[in-house]
Amino acid sequence: MNQKNNISCAGKRGDQIRSDCYIELELKRSGGIKIEMKSKVESMYGDSIIAQLTEMCRFFNINHVEILVEDAGALPFTLAARFELAVKRLLPDLDKEFLLPMIDKNYSSTTKERLRRSRLYLPGNEPKFFVNAGLHSPDGIILDLEDSVAHSEKDAAQLLVRNALRSVDFYGAERMVRINQMPLGLNDLKFIVPHFVNVILIPKCESAVQITEIEQEVHRLKRLHKMKSASSGDIYFMPILESALGIMKAYEIATASRHNCALAIGLEDYTADLGTQRTNEGRESFFARSMVINAAKAAGIQAIDTVFSDVADMEGLRESVIEAKSLGFEGKGCIHPRQVQVVHEAFAPTLEEIEKAKKIVLAFEEAESKGLGVVSIGTKMIDAPVVKRAQRTIDLAIMNNIISKNWKIE
Repeated sequence: MNQKNNISCAGKRGDQIRSDCYIELELKRSGGIKIEMKSKVESMYGDSIIAQLTEMCRFFNINHVEILVEDAGALPFTLAARFELAVKRLLPDLDKEFLLPMIDKNYSSTTKERLRRSRLYLPGNEPKFFVNAGLHSPDGIILDLEDSVAHSEKDAAQLLVRNALRSVDFYGAERMVRINQMPLGLNDLKFIVPHFVNVILIPKCESAVQITEIEQEVHRLKRLHKMKSASSGDIYFMPILESALGIMKAYEIATASRHNCALAIGLEDYTADLGTQRTNEGRESFFARSMVINAAKAAGIQAIDTVFSDVADMEGLRESVIEAKSLGFEGKGCIHPRQVQVVHEAFAPTLEEIEKAKKIVLAFEEAESKGLGVVSIGTKMIDAPVVKRAQRTIDLAIMNNIISKNWKIE
Protein backbone atom coordinates (compact mmCIF):
# COMPACT_ATOMS: atom_id res chain seq x y z
CA MET A 1 0.00 0.00 0.00
CA ASN A 2 1.14 3.52 -0.79
CA GLN A 3 -0.49 6.45 0.99
CA LYS A 4 0.64 10.00 1.63
CA ASN A 5 -1.58 12.82 2.87
CA ASN A 6 -4.38 13.03 0.30
CA ILE A 7 -2.94 10.47 -2.12
CA SER A 8 -3.60 6.73 -2.13
CA CYS A 9 -3.29 3.83 -4.52
CA ALA A 10 -4.43 0.24 -5.02
CA GLY A 11 -3.88 -2.57 -7.49
CA LYS A 12 -0.98 -3.79 -9.58
CA ARG A 13 1.06 -2.24 -12.38
CA GLY A 14 3.76 -3.40 -14.76
CA ASP A 15 4.31 -5.11 -18.10
CA GLN A 16 3.56 -8.60 -16.72
CA ILE A 17 0.19 -7.71 -15.20
CA ARG A 18 -2.99 -8.95 -16.89
CA SER A 19 -6.69 -8.73 -16.09
CA ASP A 20 -5.90 -6.20 -13.36
CA CYS A 21 -5.27 -2.49 -12.91
CA TYR A 22 -3.51 0.14 -10.83
CA ILE A 23 -5.43 3.14 -9.54
CA GLU A 24 -4.02 6.24 -7.89
CA LEU A 25 -6.16 8.97 -6.34
CA GLU A 26 -5.27 12.48 -5.27
CA LEU A 27 -7.98 14.54 -3.61
CA LYS A 28 -8.21 18.20 -4.64
CA ARG A 29 -10.05 21.25 -3.34
CA SER A 30 -11.41 22.12 -6.78
CA GLY A 31 -11.21 21.16 -10.42
CA GLY A 32 -13.82 18.40 -10.61
CA ILE A 33 -13.07 14.82 -11.59
CA LYS A 34 -10.02 14.36 -13.82
CA ILE A 35 -9.07 10.93 -15.13
CA GLU A 36 -5.77 10.05 -16.79
CA MET A 37 -5.98 6.60 -18.33
CA LYS A 38 -3.40 4.24 -19.77
CA SER A 39 -5.28 1.17 -20.92
CA LYS A 40 -4.53 -1.77 -23.19
CA VAL A 41 -8.21 -1.82 -24.13
CA GLU A 42 -8.88 1.92 -24.24
CA SER A 43 -10.13 1.93 -27.83
CA MET A 44 -12.88 -0.57 -26.96
CA TYR A 45 -13.65 0.11 -23.32
CA GLY A 46 -12.17 3.49 -22.47
CA ASP A 47 -15.53 5.26 -22.30
CA SER A 48 -17.08 2.59 -20.07
CA ILE A 49 -14.07 2.68 -17.71
CA ILE A 50 -14.37 6.46 -17.38
CA ALA A 51 -18.12 6.15 -16.84
CA GLN A 52 -17.65 3.54 -14.10
CA LEU A 53 -15.02 5.57 -12.26
CA THR A 54 -17.13 8.70 -12.51
CA GLU A 55 -20.16 6.85 -11.14
CA MET A 56 -18.08 5.57 -8.22
CA CYS A 57 -16.78 9.07 -7.45
CA ARG A 58 -20.38 10.29 -7.23
CA PHE A 59 -21.32 7.30 -5.06
CA PHE A 60 -18.53 8.05 -2.57
CA ASN A 61 -19.23 11.83 -2.71
CA ILE A 62 -15.83 12.61 -4.21
CA ASN A 63 -16.24 15.71 -6.36
CA HIS A 64 -12.69 16.92 -6.83
CA VAL A 65 -10.03 14.34 -7.57
CA GLU A 66 -7.27 13.41 -9.98
CA ILE A 67 -7.31 9.74 -10.94
CA LEU A 68 -4.53 7.80 -12.62
CA VAL A 69 -5.60 4.47 -14.11
CA GLU A 70 -3.16 1.93 -15.57
CA ASP A 71 -5.40 -0.80 -16.91
CA ALA A 72 -4.29 -4.25 -18.14
CA GLY A 73 -7.69 -5.54 -19.15
CA ALA A 74 -9.36 -5.46 -15.73
CA LEU A 75 -13.00 -6.47 -15.76
CA PRO A 76 -15.56 -4.15 -14.10
CA PHE A 77 -15.61 -6.15 -10.82
CA THR A 78 -11.83 -5.79 -10.51
CA LEU A 79 -11.81 -2.13 -11.47
CA ALA A 80 -14.54 -1.47 -8.90
CA ALA A 81 -12.68 -3.31 -6.13
CA ARG A 82 -9.40 -1.53 -6.82
CA PHE A 83 -11.04 1.91 -6.93
CA GLU A 84 -13.06 1.29 -3.75
CA LEU A 85 -9.92 0.16 -1.95
CA ALA A 86 -8.02 3.30 -3.00
CA VAL A 87 -10.90 5.40 -1.69
CA LYS A 88 -11.08 3.54 1.63
CA ARG A 89 -7.33 3.67 2.14
CA LEU A 90 -7.67 7.42 1.72
CA LEU A 91 -10.86 7.73 3.79
CA PRO A 92 -10.70 4.82 6.32
CA ASP A 93 -13.81 5.97 8.20
CA LEU A 94 -15.99 5.74 5.08
CA ASP A 95 -18.79 3.22 5.71
CA LYS A 96 -20.21 2.61 2.23
CA GLU A 97 -19.95 -0.31 -0.18
CA PHE A 98 -20.17 -0.02 -3.94
CA LEU A 99 -21.93 -3.24 -4.90
CA LEU A 100 -22.21 -4.44 -8.46
CA PRO A 101 -25.40 -6.31 -9.39
CA MET A 102 -25.52 -9.99 -8.52
CA ILE A 103 -25.38 -11.78 -11.88
CA ASP A 104 -27.71 -14.63 -10.91
CA LYS A 105 -28.86 -15.67 -7.47
CA ASN A 106 -29.33 -19.23 -8.71
CA TYR A 107 -25.59 -19.67 -8.34
CA SER A 108 -26.08 -19.55 -4.57
CA SER A 109 -27.66 -22.98 -4.13
CA THR A 110 -25.78 -26.02 -2.85
CA THR A 111 -26.42 -29.05 -0.67
CA LYS A 112 -24.65 -30.57 2.29
CA GLU A 113 -24.17 -33.91 0.51
CA ARG A 114 -22.96 -32.73 -2.89
CA LEU A 115 -19.71 -34.05 -4.40
CA ARG A 116 -16.59 -32.30 -3.15
CA ARG A 117 -13.94 -34.39 -4.88
CA SER A 118 -11.91 -31.34 -5.88
CA ARG A 119 -11.61 -27.82 -4.56
CA LEU A 120 -9.39 -25.45 -6.54
CA TYR A 121 -7.53 -22.76 -4.55
CA LEU A 122 -7.29 -19.27 -6.09
CA PRO A 123 -5.35 -16.43 -4.39
CA GLY A 124 -7.88 -13.81 -3.35
CA ASN A 125 -5.77 -10.92 -4.65
CA GLU A 126 -5.27 -12.38 -8.16
CA PRO A 127 -8.42 -11.67 -10.19
CA LYS A 128 -6.73 -12.92 -13.37
CA PHE A 129 -7.43 -16.47 -12.18
CA PHE A 130 -11.09 -15.99 -11.28
CA VAL A 131 -12.96 -15.76 -14.55
CA ASN A 132 -11.85 -18.98 -16.25
CA ALA A 133 -11.50 -21.14 -13.12
CA GLY A 134 -14.94 -22.71 -13.52
CA LEU A 135 -14.09 -23.93 -17.03
CA HIS A 136 -11.81 -26.57 -15.46
CA SER A 137 -14.91 -28.10 -13.78
CA PRO A 138 -13.73 -28.38 -10.18
CA ASP A 139 -16.43 -29.29 -7.70
CA GLY A 140 -15.53 -26.21 -5.70
CA ILE A 141 -13.58 -22.99 -6.21
CA ILE A 142 -11.85 -21.52 -3.17
CA LEU A 143 -11.29 -17.77 -3.18
CA ASP A 144 -8.52 -17.60 -0.61
CA LEU A 145 -8.13 -14.78 1.91
CA GLU A 146 -5.56 -16.57 4.05
CA ASP A 147 -2.07 -17.90 3.30
CA SER A 148 -1.89 -16.93 -0.38
CA VAL A 149 -2.50 -13.24 0.39
CA ALA A 150 0.20 -10.97 1.82
CA HIS A 151 -0.76 -9.19 5.03
CA SER A 152 -0.54 -5.79 3.31
CA GLU A 153 -3.09 -6.91 0.70
CA LYS A 154 -5.71 -8.50 2.97
CA ASP A 155 -8.03 -5.51 2.50
CA ALA A 156 -7.64 -5.74 -1.27
CA ALA A 157 -8.50 -9.44 -1.30
CA GLN A 158 -11.64 -8.89 0.77
CA LEU A 159 -13.09 -6.49 -1.82
CA LEU A 160 -12.02 -8.57 -4.81
CA VAL A 161 -13.52 -11.74 -3.36
CA ARG A 162 -16.73 -9.94 -2.47
CA ASN A 163 -17.05 -8.59 -6.01
CA ALA A 164 -16.17 -11.95 -7.56
CA LEU A 165 -18.92 -13.68 -5.58
CA ARG A 166 -21.38 -11.19 -7.05
CA SER A 167 -20.06 -10.96 -10.60
CA VAL A 168 -18.19 -14.09 -11.72
CA ASP A 169 -19.82 -17.15 -13.27
CA PHE A 170 -18.09 -20.20 -11.79
CA TYR A 171 -20.03 -22.57 -14.06
CA GLY A 172 -21.71 -24.56 -11.33
CA ALA A 173 -18.68 -24.96 -9.04
CA GLU A 174 -19.43 -24.56 -5.36
CA ARG A 175 -18.45 -21.06 -4.25
CA MET A 176 -16.02 -21.41 -1.34
CA VAL A 177 -13.97 -18.85 0.59
CA ARG A 178 -11.12 -19.64 2.97
CA ILE A 179 -11.17 -16.95 5.62
CA ASN A 180 -8.21 -15.95 7.75
CA GLN A 181 -7.25 -17.73 10.93
CA MET A 182 -9.44 -16.84 13.89
CA PRO A 183 -10.09 -14.30 15.28
CA LEU A 184 -9.08 -12.27 12.18
CA GLY A 185 -11.40 -14.42 10.07
CA LEU A 186 -14.49 -13.02 11.79
CA ASN A 187 -13.90 -9.70 10.02
CA ASP A 188 -13.80 -11.49 6.64
CA LEU A 189 -17.36 -12.74 7.06
CA LYS A 190 -19.01 -9.39 6.33
CA PHE A 191 -17.40 -9.45 2.87
CA ILE A 192 -18.71 -12.90 1.93
CA VAL A 193 -21.85 -13.87 3.88
CA PRO A 194 -24.19 -11.30 2.24
CA HIS A 195 -22.86 -12.20 -1.21
CA PHE A 196 -23.97 -15.82 -1.65
CA VAL A 197 -20.97 -17.82 -0.56
CA ASN A 198 -21.70 -21.56 -0.33
CA VAL A 199 -18.96 -22.89 1.95
CA ILE A 200 -16.67 -21.12 4.42
CA LEU A 201 -13.33 -22.84 4.98
CA ILE A 202 -12.03 -22.30 8.52
CA PRO A 203 -8.23 -22.71 8.60
CA LYS A 204 -6.11 -23.89 11.53
CA CYS A 205 -9.22 -24.75 13.50
CA GLU A 206 -8.47 -25.95 17.02
CA SER A 207 -11.75 -25.89 18.95
CA ALA A 208 -15.52 -26.08 18.70
CA VAL A 209 -15.65 -22.56 20.15
CA GLN A 210 -14.20 -21.16 16.94
CA ILE A 211 -16.96 -22.82 14.91
CA THR A 212 -19.59 -21.47 17.29
CA GLU A 213 -18.21 -17.92 16.98
CA ILE A 214 -18.33 -18.12 13.21
CA GLU A 215 -21.83 -19.59 13.25
CA GLN A 216 -23.09 -16.78 15.49
CA GLU A 217 -21.55 -14.11 13.27
CA VAL A 218 -22.96 -15.71 10.11
CA HIS A 219 -26.45 -15.72 11.67
CA ARG A 220 -26.04 -12.09 12.78
CA LEU A 221 -25.04 -11.00 9.28
CA LYS A 222 -27.89 -12.94 7.68
CA ARG A 223 -30.36 -11.22 9.99
CA LEU A 224 -28.75 -7.82 9.38
CA HIS A 225 -29.03 -8.24 5.61
CA LYS A 226 -32.47 -9.87 5.81
CA MET A 227 -31.22 -13.03 4.14
CA LYS A 228 -33.87 -15.72 4.22
CA SER A 229 -32.80 -19.34 3.68
CA ALA A 230 -35.21 -19.79 0.80
CA SER A 231 -33.52 -17.06 -1.24
CA SER A 232 -29.93 -17.11 0.01
CA GLY A 233 -29.43 -20.82 0.65
CA ASP A 234 -27.62 -22.41 3.55
CA ILE A 235 -23.99 -21.52 4.20
CA TYR A 236 -21.87 -24.51 5.17
CA PHE A 237 -18.58 -24.77 7.05
CA MET A 238 -15.45 -26.81 6.31
CA PRO A 239 -13.02 -26.68 9.26
CA ILE A 240 -9.40 -27.42 8.31
CA LEU A 241 -7.31 -29.19 10.95
CA GLU A 242 -3.67 -28.17 10.70
CA SER A 243 -2.13 -28.68 14.13
CA ALA A 244 -1.62 -31.38 16.73
CA LEU A 245 -4.23 -29.74 18.96
CA GLY A 246 -6.74 -29.53 16.12
CA ILE A 247 -6.29 -33.23 15.36
CA MET A 248 -6.84 -34.20 18.99
CA LYS A 249 -10.12 -32.22 18.97
CA ALA A 250 -11.29 -33.53 15.60
CA TYR A 251 -14.63 -34.99 16.71
CA GLU A 252 -15.44 -31.99 18.92
CA ILE A 253 -14.89 -29.73 15.90
CA ALA A 254 -16.72 -32.01 13.45
CA THR A 255 -19.87 -31.98 15.60
CA ALA A 256 -19.73 -28.30 16.58
CA SER A 257 -22.36 -27.14 14.08
CA ARG A 258 -25.12 -28.57 11.92
CA HIS A 259 -23.67 -26.35 9.19
CA ASN A 260 -20.47 -28.40 9.01
CA CYS A 261 -20.46 -30.23 5.68
CA ALA A 262 -16.91 -31.58 5.74
CA LEU A 263 -13.75 -31.86 7.80
CA ALA A 264 -10.44 -31.25 6.02
CA ILE A 265 -6.79 -31.71 6.90
CA GLY A 266 -3.86 -29.46 6.02
CA LEU A 267 -0.58 -31.33 6.20
CA GLU A 268 1.95 -28.57 5.54
CA ASP A 269 1.15 -26.78 8.79
CA TYR A 270 0.48 -30.04 10.64
CA THR A 271 3.89 -31.53 9.89
CA ALA A 272 5.53 -28.21 10.73
CA ASP A 273 3.73 -28.30 14.07
CA LEU A 274 5.12 -31.79 14.68
CA GLY A 275 8.60 -30.65 13.69
CA THR A 276 8.87 -33.19 10.90
CA GLN A 277 8.95 -33.24 7.11
CA ARG A 278 5.98 -34.06 4.94
CA THR A 279 6.55 -37.03 2.59
CA ASN A 280 4.57 -38.54 -0.28
CA GLU A 281 4.36 -41.82 1.64
CA GLY A 282 2.61 -40.02 4.49
CA ARG A 283 3.75 -42.20 7.40
CA GLU A 284 4.24 -39.08 9.50
CA SER A 285 0.57 -38.08 9.04
CA PHE A 286 -1.23 -41.44 9.07
CA PHE A 287 -2.52 -40.93 12.61
CA ALA A 288 -3.81 -37.43 11.83
CA ARG A 289 -5.51 -38.47 8.61
CA SER A 290 -7.15 -41.41 10.35
CA MET A 291 -8.42 -39.13 13.11
CA VAL A 292 -9.95 -36.74 10.58
CA ILE A 293 -11.64 -39.54 8.67
CA ASN A 294 -13.05 -41.19 11.78
CA ALA A 295 -14.26 -37.90 13.24
CA ALA A 296 -15.93 -36.90 9.96
CA LYS A 297 -17.64 -40.27 9.51
CA ALA A 298 -18.79 -40.31 13.13
CA ALA A 299 -20.27 -36.84 12.63
CA GLY A 300 -21.92 -37.81 9.34
CA ILE A 301 -19.97 -35.35 7.19
CA GLN A 302 -17.35 -35.64 4.44
CA ALA A 303 -13.64 -36.19 5.00
CA ILE A 304 -11.42 -34.09 2.71
CA ASP A 305 -7.71 -34.71 2.14
CA THR A 306 -4.93 -32.12 1.89
CA VAL A 307 -3.42 -30.70 -1.32
CA PHE A 308 -0.73 -32.45 -3.37
CA SER A 309 1.97 -29.82 -3.73
CA ASP A 310 3.91 -31.04 -6.82
CA VAL A 311 1.83 -29.73 -9.73
CA ALA A 312 4.06 -31.46 -12.29
CA ASP A 313 3.76 -34.97 -10.83
CA MET A 314 0.45 -36.27 -12.16
CA GLU A 315 1.22 -39.90 -11.40
CA GLY A 316 2.18 -39.02 -7.84
CA LEU A 317 -1.08 -37.13 -7.51
CA ARG A 318 -3.07 -40.08 -8.83
CA GLU A 319 -1.41 -42.44 -6.34
CA SER A 320 -2.02 -39.96 -3.53
CA VAL A 321 -5.74 -39.77 -4.38
CA ILE A 322 -6.07 -43.56 -4.63
CA GLU A 323 -4.47 -43.89 -1.19
CA ALA A 324 -6.73 -41.16 0.23
CA LYS A 325 -9.78 -42.91 -1.23
CA SER A 326 -8.70 -46.23 0.32
CA LEU A 327 -8.49 -44.57 3.74
CA GLY A 328 -11.97 -43.06 3.46
CA PHE A 329 -11.37 -39.53 2.14
CA GLU A 330 -13.92 -38.21 -0.35
CA GLY A 331 -12.08 -35.20 -1.77
CA LYS A 332 -8.73 -33.47 -2.17
CA GLY A 333 -7.44 -29.95 -2.53
CA CYS A 334 -6.03 -28.71 -5.86
CA ILE A 335 -3.53 -25.89 -6.33
CA HIS A 336 -3.48 -26.02 -10.14
CA PRO A 337 -6.29 -26.58 -12.67
CA ARG A 338 -4.44 -29.51 -14.29
CA GLN A 339 -4.90 -31.48 -11.06
CA VAL A 340 -8.71 -31.39 -11.17
CA GLN A 341 -9.35 -34.06 -13.80
CA VAL A 342 -6.83 -36.47 -12.27
CA VAL A 343 -8.50 -36.09 -8.87
CA HIS A 344 -11.95 -36.74 -10.33
CA GLU A 345 -10.84 -39.83 -12.21
CA ALA A 346 -8.99 -41.31 -9.23
CA PHE A 347 -11.88 -40.77 -6.80
CA ALA A 348 -14.48 -42.25 -9.16
CA PRO A 349 -15.45 -45.92 -8.68
CA THR A 350 -13.70 -48.28 -11.08
CA LEU A 351 -15.73 -50.33 -13.55
CA GLU A 352 -14.85 -53.46 -11.56
CA GLU A 353 -16.10 -51.84 -8.34
CA ILE A 354 -19.31 -50.76 -10.05
CA GLU A 355 -20.08 -54.18 -11.51
CA LYS A 356 -19.48 -55.85 -8.16
CA ALA A 357 -21.72 -53.28 -6.44
CA LYS A 358 -24.50 -53.85 -8.98
CA LYS A 359 -24.47 -57.60 -8.30
CA ILE A 360 -24.63 -57.06 -4.55
CA VAL A 361 -27.51 -54.56 -4.73
CA LEU A 362 -29.53 -56.69 -7.15
CA ALA A 363 -28.96 -59.86 -5.11
CA PHE A 364 -30.03 -58.07 -1.94
CA GLU A 365 -33.19 -56.69 -3.55
CA GLU A 366 -34.08 -60.11 -4.97
CA ALA A 367 -33.62 -61.76 -1.57
CA GLU A 368 -35.74 -59.09 0.07
CA SER A 369 -38.54 -59.60 -2.47
CA LYS A 370 -38.57 -63.32 -1.60
CA GLY A 371 -38.59 -62.65 2.11
CA LEU A 372 -35.17 -64.17 2.60
CA GLY A 373 -33.08 -63.05 5.56
CA VAL A 374 -29.81 -64.30 4.12
CA VAL A 375 -28.16 -62.98 0.96
CA SER A 376 -25.29 -64.65 -0.83
CA ILE A 377 -23.33 -64.27 -4.04
CA GLY A 378 -21.60 -67.49 -4.93
CA THR A 379 -20.00 -68.76 -1.75
CA LYS A 380 -19.91 -65.33 -0.02
CA MET A 381 -22.57 -64.19 2.44
CA ILE A 382 -23.64 -60.55 2.07
CA ASP A 383 -24.60 -58.58 5.18
CA ALA A 384 -26.02 -55.08 5.67
CA PRO A 385 -22.71 -53.12 5.81
CA VAL A 386 -21.60 -54.71 2.52
CA VAL A 387 -24.89 -53.73 0.88
CA LYS A 388 -24.59 -50.20 2.24
CA ARG A 389 -21.09 -49.88 0.81
CA ALA A 390 -22.26 -51.25 -2.55
CA GLN A 391 -25.13 -48.76 -2.69
CA ARG A 392 -22.70 -45.93 -1.96
CA THR A 393 -20.54 -47.11 -4.89
CA ILE A 394 -23.60 -47.03 -7.15
CA ASP A 395 -24.52 -43.54 -5.91
CA LEU A 396 -20.99 -42.29 -6.62
CA ALA A 397 -21.04 -43.84 -10.08
CA ILE A 398 -24.28 -42.01 -10.83
CA MET A 399 -22.95 -38.71 -9.42
CA ASN A 400 -19.79 -39.11 -11.52
CA ASN A 401 -21.96 -39.74 -14.64
CA ILE A 402 -20.47 -43.20 -15.15
CA ILE A 403 -23.86 -44.93 -15.05
CA SER A 404 -27.38 -43.54 -15.23
CA LYS A 405 -30.02 -43.45 -12.54
CA ASN A 406 -31.92 -46.08 -14.55
CA TRP A 407 -29.05 -48.59 -14.58
CA LYS A 408 -31.31 -51.43 -13.45
CA ILE A 409 -33.44 -51.33 -16.58
CA GLU A 410 -30.79 -50.48 -19.13
